Amino acid sequence: MGVLTNCSQCGGIFIKSGGRAVCQKCFQEEESQYQLVSAFLRKRQNRTATTYDLVQKTGVPERIIHQFIQQGRLLVSQFPNIDYPCLECGSPIHEGKLCTACAVELKKDLAQYEAEQQRQKERNAKEKNPTYRLNRD
Repeated sequence: MGVLTNCSQCGGIFIKSGGRAVCQKCFQEEESQYQLVSAFLRKRQNRTATTYDLVQKTGVPERIIHQFIQQGRLLVSQFPNIDYPCLECGSPIHEGKLCTACAVELKKDLAQYEAEQQRQKERNAKEKNPTYRLNRD
């Protein structure tokens, strides 16, 4: 059963069913924008286009192009000059979801968290096994 919600693009009310967060009108507009971008990139001479070129030649906003990439509808591996922002810092990248610097920082933070969890586990184990002393007075 659908849920009554607001469209994330135009703010209009619609019944949300499935994974779509936009109303039918915005969805159709998005689809026509995708068709423009897809048709532009299908031409051999346009396969080396940059993200800027896509925006200029098709009129599709950059955030929509990035959305198509995040949804997996545009495969940047086939178009080497198209970039999109890192999810953490926003710097342009060509693969993955994070730039190298953010990925290294995340790994460092995870290692630090795991080390802290291990220390906490060891502290808890020591508290569970207290030392008993006999008082022989």
